[in-house]
Amino acid sequence: MDERISAMVVDDDPAVLRSWREILSGDRYTVSLINDPREALTVLKQNPVDVAVLDIRMPEMDGMELLTRIKGDYPEVEVVMMTGFGGVQDAVEAIKRGAYDFLSKPFESMQAAELTVRRAAELRRLERRVRQLERERDEGLSSRPIIGQSPAIKQIMDLARNVAASPSNVLILGENGTGKELIARAIHENSPRCNKPLVTLNCSAITENLLESELFGHMKGAFTGATSRHEGLFVAADGGTIFLDEIGDMPLSIQPKLLRAIQEGEVRPVGSSKAATVDVRVIAATNMELEQKSKEGSFRQDLYYRLNVVKIEMPPLRNRREDISLLAHHFLRKHAAAAAKQMTGIEADALQRLRRYGWPGNVRELENAIERAVVMGRGQTIGVVDLPAEVGGAEDEDSSGDLMQLPFPEAKTRVVERFEVNYLKYVLQQYGNVSAAARAAGLDRSNFRRLLRRHEITAN
Repeated sequence: MDERISAMVVDDDPAVLRSWREILSGDRYTVSLINDPREALTVLKQNPVDVAVLDIRMPEMDGMELLTRIKGDYPEVEVVMMTGFGGVQDAVEAIKRGAYDFLSKPFESMQAAELTVRRAAELRRLERRVRQLERERDEGLSSRPIIGQSPAIKQIMDLARNVAASPSNVLILGENGTGKELIARAIHENSPRCNKPLVTLNCSAITENLLESELFGHMKGAFTGATSRHEGLFVAADGGTIFLDEIGDMPLSIQPKLLRAIQEGEVRPVGSSKAATVDVRVIAATNMELEQKSKEGSFRQDLYYRLNVVKIEMPPLRNRREDISLLAHHFLRKHAAAAAKQMTGIEADALQRLRRYGWPGNVRELENAIERAVVMGRGQTIGVVDLPAEVGGAEDEDSSGDLMQLPFPEAKTRVVERFEVNYLKYVLQQYGNVSAAARAAGLDRSNFRRLLRRHEITAN
C-alpha cells in the first residue's frame, strides 16, 4: 500500500510498547504508543487511526471494554487484541465484539505481528473504498459499476469509457458470471444514448420460432396466436442500445436479419412487406469462442465482424484475486442491508478462504456465497462456518503460475502459509502428539498449539 498506515498500540507494559515501536518502525507506519486506555479514547477523538492494537489485561480499563467503546464510536477502526494470558475463549469473545484478529504474547515473530496489523489496515482501506464507490454510484457520479481495483478491471473500465462515446458495436467475451451485462450497462449509461432505452435480450432463453418476432416485431395475424401487432425490441430500443446476451446461441436462420438490421438500420416485422428504420447500437456478449464458431460455419462470419468492432474480454475472478476482498465486503453490505442484519465484517480466516477458492462461477458465485453467509450467520461477522462447504474448505492452489499473478507480499504469504500447514501436519504425523511434535519443531508447546489453531489443524 502506498499510503501510510496510522496505528495505535495501547498496553500498560512499557516493554511491550518498545517492542511495538520496533515492529512498526519505518516509513510505512505512523504509530502512537499509549499506556493508558482512557488516554487512547481522547487521542482517537482528535485523530482516528487505521488500526488499534489493544492489550486485554489493563488496570484502568479492561481491553474488552475499550474494544467495545472503540467499535461503538469509531466502527471503521480495525482492532487487533493481544494478551499473555488469554486463550480460545478470549479470542472468540474479541472477534464477537468486532476485533479483526487476536495475538498471543509472546508473539511468534515480529514479522507475524506486523503482518497482522498490515492486513487489518488493508481491510480498512478496502471497506473505505467500497463505501466511496457505492456513494459515487448512488449519487450518479461513478462510471465504474463494477467493483474492483485490479489492473485488469481498470483497463476494461478505461476501454468501456473510451468506446462509450462512439457509435461502434461492441462484443463482450468472458465466462458466465464475470459481469458482461454490467459492462454493457456502463457503456450505454456513459454514451450519448444514455437518455434513450437500453433493451436486453438473452438469445438462449427464447425459442427460435419466437426470437425473430421478439427482435423485429410481427403484424396482427402473422402467425397463430398473433392477436395484435408487436413492435419488437429493435424498435423499442430506437435511439438507444440493444444488448444481446448469449449471442453465440442465436440460430443461423435469424442471423441474416440481424445483420441487415445492423448494416442497413432496417427491421421488417414478421408478416409485413414494409421495413421500419431504426437507429440502434448493438452490444453483444457470449461465453463461446465466437471466432471459432464463425470459422466452423455455425455463426456467420460477416455478422461476427459486424459485431466485433470493439472487443472487450472480461477476466475470470481467479485472475483478479486482489478484487475478492473488495467485492466480498461490497456484497456483505448489500445483503446485510437487504436482510436487515447488523453484520459488520468478514473474519480473517474466512477472507483467506475466499481468496483461496477457484470461483468457477466467478463474481456471481461470490455474491451467492456472501448472500448465503449473511443468511446463515448468527454473529456480527462472517466466519468460515458461514461459508458454503466448497469455499470454506478451499485449499491453496499449487500452481506457481497462479502465484505469479499476485503481488509479491500476498504470494509470499500464501507460500509461507502452505509450508506451515504441510510442516505441522508432517511433524504431528511423525511424532504422534503435540508435545513431541513441538520439541521436534523447536517451538514451545503453546506457540505450536497456536499455529495449529490458526490453520485449523486438529491434534489427537
